[in-house]
Amino acid sequence: MTWNRVREIGYILLGSAIVAVAFNLFLLPNDVASGGVSGISTILEDLFGWKPAYVQWAFNIPLFIAGLIFLGVKYGYKTFIGTVFLPFVVYLTENMEPATQDPLLGALFGGIGVGLGLGIVFRGNASTGGTDLAAQIIHKFTGLSLGTCVALIDGLIVITAAVVFDIEQGLYALIGLYVTSKTIDLVQIGLGYTKLALIITNKEEEVREGILYKIDRGVTKLSAFGGYTNHKRPILMCVVNQSEFTKLKQLVKSIDSSAFVIVMDAAEVLGEGFKRA
Repeated sequence: MTWNRVREIGYILLGSAIVAVAFNLFLLPNDVASGGVSGISTILEDLFGWKPAYVQWAFNIPLFIAGLIFLGVKYGYKTFIGTVFLPFVVYLTENMEPATQDPLLGALFGGIGVGLGLGIVFRGNASTGGTDLAAQIIHKFTGLSLGTCVALIDGLIVITAAVVFDIEQGLYALIGLYVTSKTIDLVQIGLGYTKLALIITNKEEEVREGILYKIDRGVTKLSAFGGYTNHKRPILMCVVNQSEFTKLKQLVKSIDSSAFVIVMDAAEVLGEGFKRA
């Protein structure tokens, strides 16, 4: 077994454990059914007293088998590990004392915990199965986008929670879902947001040299034409860290105060000088 495979399995086990503990500490005690099979297990535990771990196994394993049948073997052993191990940790930690009895805090910190765990699992190139597989099956046979399928399933779970519990609990579930999605993004992308600058200037050569030698960043010259003049107007494209952005603005302004600069966030940049792939 290669080191990469061992590391990926480690990510799956660690991430699944974090999701399970966050579920038992924050979500389940406060009846926050924020989507997924865990949300279904929260609802069924309240209605029938069924243990969440058993409910999660009862949903996850058939969905995993359906995924193998309809989506192929690419959802092999790594997804199976998450599918089985997460409910196992839920079972082991079911008697933990709740961290809070406040549903808002439960939704917020439960969402953070679940998002952190899922983000780590995704780093292992796997998933915890469940409704993610159901969404992919629906996507395959209906043509709906994957995002729409996930939203429909999670939305149905949240609506069910609002009916079984009350409207307030449904709103808390929505908060939990939102926080989970943002935390997953944070784990996947990180805090190191960078800036992408598109610079249109009559002094592109001076600006290009300034970026290369004073800021020590690469720059790409894009071919473009002015919409009004129809004359050729090259655009300089440059990616810089947050700490270098002010320096870039000052550099461009000092060379050409009439330069037109478009700036946008670049959530993830891979390559030399930035993050490794």
